[in-house]
Amino acid sequence: MDDLLALAIEDPAAARRRAQAVLDAEGDPCLRSYAHQCLGIVLRHAGATAEAIAQLRQGVVAAVECGDPGREQDVRATLGGSLAFAGDFRAGLAELDRALHDARGAPAARIRMRKGGVLAVLGRYDDAVAVLREAMRALPPDDHLWVGRTRVWLGFVELRRGRIDVARTETAAAAAELAAAGAVVERIAALENLAEIAVVSGAVVDALRLYERARADYRAAGVPPRFDLVALSASASLAAGLPDEAVRLLREHDAARALPLVEQSELELLLAGARLAGGEAKEARAAAERATTMFRAQGRSWFERRARLMSARALHALGEELPASSAELARALDEERSEDAPVALTLAGHHATGPARLTHWERAASYRTHPNALVRAAAWHARSLAREEMGDRGGVLRAAAAGLDAIDEHRRLIGSSELRALATTHGRELTAIALRHAADDPRTLLRWSERTRATALAQPPATSDAATIPRSLAALRDNGRRLAEARQAGEPADALARERLRLERAVRAESHTLSASTAAQQRPPGVEEVVAAVGDGCLVELVDVDGVLHVLVVSHGTVRRRVAAPTDEVAALLAPTQMLLRRASRGRAADMRGLGEQLQRAILGDAARLLPDGPVVLAPTARLHGLAWSLLPVLGERPFAVVPSAGAWLRARATPRSRDRRTVLVSGPGLATGGAEVPLLAAGHPAATLLDGPAATLDAVLRALDGADLVHLAAHGSFRADSPLFSALDLADGPLTVHELERVRRAPYRVVLSACESGVVAPVGAEELLGLAAALFALGTAGLVSSVAEVNDVATADLMGELHAALASGSDPATALHAVRGHAGGDPVMAGTAAAFLALGV
Repeated sequence: MDDLLALAIEDPAAARRRAQAVLDAEGDPCLRSYAHQCLGIVLRHAGATAEAIAQLRQGVVAAVECGDPGREQDVRATLGGSLAFAGDFRAGLAELDRALHDARGAPAARIRMRKGGVLAVLGRYDDAVAVLREAMRALPPDDHLWVGRTRVWLGFVELRRGRIDVARTETAAAAAELAAAGAVVERIAALENLAEIAVVSGAVVDALRLYERARADYRAAGVPPRFDLVALSASASLAAGLPDEAVRLLREHDAARALPLVEQSELELLLAGARLAGGEAKEARAAAERATTMFRAQGRSWFERRARLMSARALHALGEELPASSAELARALDEERSEDAPVALTLAGHHATGPARLTHWERAASYRTHPNALVRAAAWHARSLAREEMGDRGGVLRAAAAGLDAIDEHRRLIGSSELRALATTHGRELTAIALRHAADDPRTLLRWSERTRATALAQPPATSDAATIPRSLAALRDNGRRLAEARQAGEPADALARERLRLERAVRAESHTLSASTAAQQRPPGVEEVVAAVGDGCLVELVDVDGVLHVLVVSHGTVRRRVAAPTDEVAALLAPTQMLLRRASRGRAADMRGLGEQLQRAILGDAARLLPDGPVVLAPTARLHGLAWSLLPVLGERPFAVVPSAGAWLRARATPRSRDRRTVLVSGPGLATGGAEVPLLAAGHPAATLLDGPAATLDAVLRALDGADLVHLAAHGSFRADSPLFSALDLADGPLTVHELERVRRAPYRVVLSACESGVVAPVGAEELLGLAAALFALGTAGLVSSVAEVNDVATADLMGELHAALASGSDPATALHAVRGHAGGDPVMAGTAAAFLALGV
């Protein structure tokens, strides 16, 4: 009947049917003890803890009636583990000790394994290791199932003791043992633990890949994922900078089933971390307080300390004082050599006074050699705070540099453009302190601004072979085609829209498992390199220093700085700017001059007077990248190009043009003008590749983009603030998303996107950008013309003809667009439409 107990984990539904059949037969008490034990395991894993314990108590009674001491010991051990799982650890350990009494050999080892697991959940890791090692010594080597189970727990415990290599060895061995035993579901659990080890090691992409593999294995086995997979996946999402994804995973699992107290308390702790990372400090504190209360009631002091730390972090984020016990908590975590210790010690330092502040920060800085890059970055942040406290400006900048190097090490292992950009969030505090101490010297501020902005764009996207479309992306393509057809035919599309959301989630998850590109990341440029490249021209770089805009003007061998308005004052003008452009595109009156002067005063201030005559290269902050910059009078009167950073501008300048000088013209469906500009442009480019009507398909457009010299895409665009990599252009058979665009092997040299909002990008992480325009820059496109607001289709068609004529005459995009704006001045609709377009790059 031991196979019935294994079936309880591998196939709960079948096990339940077999167990119930045994009980219905009212047979031998030994058989009934197995049946009750089986039902207890099934119900426990289903979250029905009270019912599970009731079945196991009946199983103990039947085992006693059976008269087999070994049977009673085994059922009692399962009861003990289940009581602990329900949060009653004292009663659980008592049952396990009672089961161990008089047990010998392999049966005793199996009971010890379960006791070791309970001690591990309690956080008594040293005690757990001792019990588990004793169990290993007594288990026969060919008992693959129980050896595997014991090694799973050993890997779990060793990881929490900080012995990562030992944990990895034990867990890998456990997976092999469980595979040999044919324990499919339990082997998946070992994969989950290997993924957790990858997270702790800093290999987030490996972890996400293992979690996806575990999910697929659960689906293949027909078994719902365990809480552990959901919890660990949420932790990996947090490490990857995806708090919203972590919240979604936790909420969905919580809603799907009733959780035992042990799991509920852990879910609350994870939820607190996700809420805090997402900027919801009040909600994070409430969840952390709930978790603290539950852990304390369960006697789980190791977990209680983590919950208290999360509560303290939430209080700090809310600007409130920490309890006096926060210093004691930091010391306790430090004594464990916990990876949470640098954060706890840094917090304690912020709220300490006198010498204690420096002591806490220096102690946190002692983790600078930790194997996890993110832990090292936290330690270097503490070091920078300590140097700041000592008035050592050079020490602050050296520590910040080392911390950002650790973040870069973490980020370089990531293939997903989204995750690379989000990973910079981990360096936000290091960036802030570095810019603060660099601000007084213009050249130093320029160097640090370049060190910390648009770093993800300096590494090309890591996409799989463009000739092979991932299954999830192929399904999304098909959905896009069917959705477009249904909407064009006026048919119901709600089911297809819901399916699209599910497929988008699958595509996004798959993209997160990409390994980094083998192409070398570009280094940030040196200040002298930038100054020399600018020469007699002009570069304006905007830097946010502690919530105030600083303006750097590089020209004629100098770097000068002016301080402009607070960023909140500038942000208050962004919505009115979009509203004004929307009014203009619809033919309504709009005072563009008045708003433009307000924007110039707030953003540039006195720096506007420093701009020499002639073209300007503008590198705004990520938050301001999508502003209609030509509204500023000082920029509207000259050609200007917008770039994510000076480094991106230098790379664009160095990009070679395509040898074949191939032009591609694309017209998508549903345009008010019917794509009228494209045939007119085709007349001026008789050798161009023309894709319109049914010919403008995803595959055809992607093939044509590859290595083209000039591409014009006339298609409706949509910007997705919730998921910028699903921003798209509408083609004949569905949307062309960033995920699709990143599969182009050779970037087109220059691109014109005439659609509404085609140039809108999302600011993410620390001064990073995501969206269609950002994707083209990362691919290697040198120049781009796109809109950052709603535009009038008819006016756009006329403007595009003038733009291409100027480009054909040899003008760069900035000069060509300046000429177009000059010709549009007398017509409010034309002027508003022209103002919505930006020239990006060269």
